[in-house]
Amino acid sequence: MTARNADGDGPYDIDYDEVYRDTADSGGPPWDIGGPQPALAEVLDGVKGPKVLDVGCGTGDLALALARRGYDVTAIDISRVAIDMARAKAADEGLTVHFEVQDATDLSVPSAPFDSVFDSGLLHSLCRRGAGEEADYLALLPGLAAPGATVFVLAVSLRAGQSWGVTEEFLRASFPEPEWVDAEVSEIDVAAETGGRELRLPGFLLRTVRACSAQPDRRPNRLGTHPR
Repeated sequence: MTARNADGDGPYDIDYDEVYRDTADSGGPPWDIGGPQPALAEVLDGVKGPKVLDVGCGTGDLALALARRGYDVTAIDISRVAIDMARAKAADEGLTVHFEVQDATDLSVPSAPFDSVFDSGLLHSLCRRGAGEEADYLALLPGLAAPGATVFVLAVSLRAGQSWGVTEEFLRASFPEPEWVDAEVSEIDVAAETGGRELRLPGFLLRTVRACSAQPDRRPNRLGTHPR
């Protein structure tokens, strides 16, 4: 669920390397629940393959779940600490995942495009920083998804009362036609753990398909107002 390391003075600047180091002995950060988000675990057996991308993979639990099912998985996160943890998990299980340390707003993935793309909490993390980084990330997604590819986005709802989050309207506007088709948005619970307590936050799971014949949209950003 990680996005960017701190590089400014804004209220939402987070050094994710530091977060992972500081919480390593206490179960990890709240979003590190020891497995894929439940709403995503339910869809893993029907994922298009063979090539799958997990953007904002954290310590790799979703990527590893996909690799166990035989997919060719590339997984990216901004935190080198998280990626090192993910690589150690993969080595322990004898699984092959292509883990890379990259910024989701400035990706370079030679193995693109992919047959499926997963975003488990990344988009809402970019939104919470309030710097418009989500637009840079969203602009890259059409180049990462092959024609006909499925994209899954799991995000916390603004209704969670965390002073940040997304709305269904924002999610739908982020994946407009003609580039994206067959968009579905479901209300879900997003799992978190903190202080030994399991939490459930209201959220959304968007599923959409990269259009097979879409042309890149050269018009100005159509995302509208910020979701917060």
